[in-house]
Amino acid sequence: MDNEKITELKRIANEIRKESIIMTHRAQSGHPGGSLSEADMLAALYFYKLRINPKKPDWEDRDRFVLSKGHASPGYYAALAMKGFFPKKELESFRKINSMLQGHPELNTPGVDFAGGSLGQGICFANGIALAGKMDKKNYKVYVLIGDGESQEGAVWEAAMAASHHKLDNLVVILDKNQVQETGKTKDIMNIDPAADKWKAFGFEVFDINGHNMEEIANTLDKADAVKGKPVMIVANTIKGKGVSFMELNYKFHGKAPDDEQFRKSMEELSRND
Repeated sequence: MDNEKITELKRIANEIRKESIIMTHRAQSGHPGGSLSEADMLAALYFYKLRINPKKPDWEDRDRFVLSKGHASPGYYAALAMKGFFPKKELESFRKINSMLQGHPELNTPGVDFAGGSLGQGICFANGIALAGKMDKKNYKVYVLIGDGESQEGAVWEAAMAASHHKLDNLVVILDKNQVQETGKTKDIMNIDPAADKWKAFGFEVFDINGHNMEEIANTLDKADAVKGKPVMIVANTIKGKGVSFMELNYKFHGKAPDDEQFRKSMEELSRND
C-alpha cells in the first residue's frame, strides 16, 4: 500500500474518533473509549478491505462485518455514514428516541448486519454467516470485531472451537485488545493473556499486531486473505480512548460521555492529527 493511501486511512480514522466524541457529547450518553480504540480497524475495513456497496446494503455477495462489542456503536456509525450508507446528518440523532442509531446497532440501520448488544454473541453469529457462505458456495468473507473484556465469556471460546472444527477460512476475528473494560483493567478483572497463544491453541491462524499502525493493519488484512483451511484471529493491541490523553486507559470513559470542557479538550487534541 502506498503512503498516500495510508495517510488517507489515518485521516479517516481520526475523523471517526472526532465523530464518536461529538456523538457521545451531544447525547450525553454512549461509550467513547472503545469507539476510539477501534477507529483504525474500522477505517481499514470500510475504506480498504470490505467488498460492500452502500447503494446496495443487502447485496448478497457482500463481505459481512459484525460488531460484537455493540456498545462501541459511535465509531461504527461514523464509519457507515462516512462510507455513504446514510447521510452524515443522521449522526445527530444518536441515542434519540425513534432514531435508527440507537446505543447498540439494530438491523433497521443501513449497513448493519448484526444487532449487537449481548456480549459474546457476535462471533457466534459470524460463525453462522461464514458457515452459510461455505454451504452456499459464496466467496464473501466475514469480519467480526470483539473486545478483550468480552473474551472472558465462554460463548466466545465455544464459537472459536466451532470455527476451527468447520475450517471457516472465510472468517476473520479481530480482537480489539484495548486493555480496559467497564470496571478496570482487563488483566486485573480476568486476564485473557496469552491471548495469541490461546487462539492458536483453538486452531486459528493468528496475527499479533499494533492495532493503531495503519500500514500493519492493512497488510495483515491482506495476509488473512491468503490463509486457507482455518479461521483467522488478528490480535490488535490497542489503547482504550486512543487519541484523547485523559481518556487513554481510563476505565471511566468506557461508558461516560465527555462533559463540555472534556469535549473541548478532546476535539482540540484530535484536531492536531488533521
